[in-house]
Amino acid sequence: MHFAMNALESARAELTASVVQHPFLKRCRKGTIAMPVLKQLLVQQGHYSRHFTRYLCALMSNLKSTDQILALAENLFEELGLTSDSPTPHSVIYKSMLERFGLNLDTGPAPLPATLALINAMSEHCRDPNPARGLGALCLGAEALVAPVYADIMAGFASQGIGGKDMEFFRIHIECDDGHADTLRDIMVLTAEQDPAQLDIMIAAGRALARARCDFFSAIEANHFQDESILDAA
Repeated sequence: MHFAMNALESARAELTASVVQHPFLKRCRKGTIAMPVLKQLLVQQGHYSRHFTRYLCALMSNLKSTDQILALAENLFEELGLTSDSPTPHSVIYKSMLERFGLNLDTGPAPLPATLALINAMSEHCRDPNPARGLGALCLGAEALVAPVYADIMAGFASQGIGGKDMEFFRIHIECDDGHADTLRDIMVLTAEQDPAQLDIMIAAGRALARARCDFFSAIEANHFQDESILDAA
């Protein structure tokens, strides 16, 4: 157990460090990120996040243990607004946040290719009949990254004078997603105990999603700079 736990925690620290060093998040922390870029982030993140319950359900459908399914069901219930401490569906909270910025996923910018690649990568991993791939993707490549990444995003908005209820979606997930990551990690440790070969598969899945997330941030900034160039040339 100790070997698997240590390996997974080491991978978690490594991948978190690599993602938070992305220039986009550095600019958020420094308060030098532009508001139009943050708005693009909200739309593109919304396209990805709106599929989260599908990712989670796909992974749950491949788990063999009822206890493991029930453990992940807590996350699903929170997303759907079915718990006493999370009575509003997170999709509704996100939609309200977008509306406060004059944004709408259905009428706003379409997903960028890198956003679609991130969505597809997570979907494919979570649908894989081998749950190790979905576990690694959802834990190391998503839930374990939420607290530091969202904290940086909130810092970017704070530099623009925006906080409080406008950032409720990010605050909620900072508070709860470390616990979700720990639940997934515990399942991963048991998976590795039963079949040590699955450990490398889970870590590789996490790395694949961390790379896709970095590509996602790069594409948002590149799209912003491209839009600025078009306006300058007009």
